[in-house]
Amino acid sequence: MFCMQNVAFIDGQNLYLGAKIEKWSVHHIKFRRYLREKYAVTHAYYFLGFFSKKYLPLYRHLKAAGFKLCFREHSHNLQSNKKGNVDTDIVFTIMKKLIEREPFHKVLIVSGDGDYKLLITFLIKRNCFEKILFPNHKYASSLYRTLGGEYFDYLDTPAVRQKIQHTKNT
Repeated sequence: MFCMQNVAFIDGQNLYLGAKIEKWSVHHIKFRRYLREKYAVTHAYYFLGFFSKKYLPLYRHLKAAGFKLCFREHSHNLQSNKKGNVDTDIVFTIMKKLIEREPFHKVLIVSGDGDYKLLITFLIKRNCFEKILFPNHKYASSLYRTLGGEYFDYLDTPAVRQKIQHTKNT
């Protein structure tokens, strides 16, 4: 029997900074488990800025937690001046999966910025969008309010945050 799967696309810097601003941090193993249990996410793509050897421990940790890492391509000379800016990579990857008819049921996006509004509207019309998860209330783009609450949620709500944050014991 063919099983449909939900796929998550995570803007890593947006997730990191969104939690940091609110003075908490994401426990990646707990977060991956949360995506699997709450949203039936079978594949979670974690988009980062450019690759740097100094972050190898982070990359290993993310991979061990079950994320598939995707890096933004930058010129070697400009890497120190660039921020992650992975929005277009996420949009391209989702559209490529649609065009190539890769099997998935719904898309879930983790980000707080409004750059995905057009894509999300398109995915809703195709009935293949699950939800956008905002790292925090404060910096969630107001562009998504017109979609309706069933299409977005917040990771900083007490109930969710308790499930996915680092604590002194973890």
